[in-house]
Amino acid sequence: MHITLRKAAAAACLLLAAGSAQSADPLKNAVITASYSGGDILGISDNYGGSNVSALDPLNTSVEFFTADAMFGFDFAADGRLTIYNNSSIPAGAYKVSFDFGGTLNADIKSFTVSDAGVTGGAPVLSIVNPHTITLDLSAVEWNGDFNPLQTSITLAAAVPEPASVTMLMAGLLGLGLRARRRG
Repeated sequence: MHITLRKAAAAACLLLAAGSAQSADPLKNAVITASYSGGDILGISDNYGGSNVSALDPLNTSVEFFTADAMFGFDFAADGRLTIYNNSSIPAGAYKVSFDFGGTLNADIKSFTVSDAGVTGGAPVLSIVNPHTITLDLSAVEWNGDFNPLQTSITLAAAVPEPASVTMLMAGLLGLGLRARRRG
């Protein structure tokens, strides 16, 4: 088998591209634990039967969480979007929700922002509690009708490869380059 330095470099680029392709869907394998200040929150993983833990809906046909009072639905997408829907008119009150991804993310949460407020008014308060937990305070949001989406975006920090992995990759490329040079 004849491996040239050019082929080795191409293989390294493919490996790096495969790693960056994973970051295109930062929430792909997420398992989320939710809590809601207004009472219970129900996850799709048990068909909204009472568990507050859910994975992402693999078909993306339903929201991952409903509040037990049926006022809000929370729909996560693998690409980092979180869309919040109001199911009915929302009376004044304190509406805070928290989502904990535990160790199921490939990197720490870097930012959590509103990406499309739609026809809603007011402003939600979005917070990053720790590298794997976000909170939303929806108390000041004016929904201006039923079923209005408010879209947010979760961004993860760039995954940093382990130093040993980079060292091993570089040593392998160096070895392949030396071998190709000897043959050439």
